[in-house]
Amino acid sequence: MGRTNPTYRDALRAIEERWAEFRRALRRRDQPRFDRLFEYAREHADASGLLNHQNPLLPALLSIDLEQEARLDDHEERLEELEAAVAARDDQGAAPSDANP
Repeated sequence: MGRTNPTYRDALRAIEERWAEFRRALRRRDQPRFDRLFEYAREHADASGLLNHQNPLLPALLSIDLEQEARLDDHEERLEELEAAVAARDDQGAAPSDANP
């Protein structure tokens, strides 16, 4: 006998289809962002499927949050690296203020 319950990936696909009209109504520049959110949800579909939550949208939203948090962490790390590089460059370029000619 076949499987009677839809998989989480099937449920996620159905959610995405229900939101298709919303996506179409978005500005063109926002449509790829919308698509990226569902990519984030698919990245965690295995964990979400194990949860077997009654409302499959909730694990999808948490998956999106996790991916957004990871992106923020990456940006913060990169910002710290850039700030350190700028500070090091400024330290190298600064002449000692008490040097007498």
